[in-house]
Amino acid sequence: MENEKYLRDLSEIKQMMNRSSRFISLSGLAGVFAGSYAIIGAVIAGLLLSEHDTNASYGSVAANFSNNDLIDQLFFLAIAVLILAIGTAIALTTRKAKQNNQKIWDSTSKRLMINFFTPLAAGGLFCLVLLQYGLLGLLVPSMLIFYGLALIHASKYTFSDLRSLGYTNVVLGLVSTQFLDYGLYFWAVGFGLFHILYGIWMYNRYERKPE
Repeated sequence: MENEKYLRDLSEIKQMMNRSSRFISLSGLAGVFAGSYAIIGAVIAGLLLSEHDTNASYGSVAANFSNNDLIDQLFFLAIAVLILAIGTAIALTTRKAKQNNQKIWDSTSKRLMINFFTPLAAGGLFCLVLLQYGLLGLLVPSMLIFYGLALIHASKYTFSDLRSLGYTNVVLGLVSTQFLDYGLYFWAVGFGLFHILYGIWMYNRYERKPE
């Protein structure tokens, strides 16, 4: 009896320590939604690229970017996907934080954001340099690699499972450097399929209520 009480106390202490050092309110469903948005966006982008450049393959990112209309369409499409993903993540994470009686913005979440956005900001600037020099084929590999690095760094302050998603995206980004004509496919897999699988895994492991 005393041993059971002792183990229960240790479990509660461990949970308290995790809550104080890790942000545990990330929603797995947010990953599912973000992945779905990314796949839909990739399909639309592929159709736009094919429509404006009949010589480019469906998955090729290095299409004819001299068309200003195409650039505007892809830009607004990317913004729409980003807003939907971020908005859904904020809404679901806020709801989960309230259920866990955890503040959405504290020292832990601040460290999480800093570690996530620092590599991501560096990657964004690097992608702008690629655009400056017309190295369009390397955009998708760079996005995947820097995004993966951002996830790896952020995983120190949330679920460690996030690290696996980060490593997977880094490897996928490196592989995609050898298949530049299939950039959109790699983008859809990394930001779409992997997010959906990760979100389902996280939801079933941490959020789904036992029957």
